[in-house]
Amino acid sequence: MTKIEILTERCKSCEFCISVCKKGVLEIGDKTNAKGYRYVRVKDQDACIGCLMCANMCPDAAIEIYK
Repeated sequence: MTKIEILTERCKSCEFCISVCKKGVLEIGDKTNAKGYRYVRVKDQDACIGCLMCANMCPDAAIEIYK
């Protein structure tokens, strides 16, 4: 099983990760981090196939994938 961890304080809501996820695993949440950005959250953990596209696309290294 794949686990996605979002490092919320690094996220700046660019939504690049959401745009590359073919399974629709991620979404923008309604909570904000210390910088005032609404950070990404995992919408459907079980749908993740562990392709790493989201983590590779993130310019701030705010996503970690564990297999």
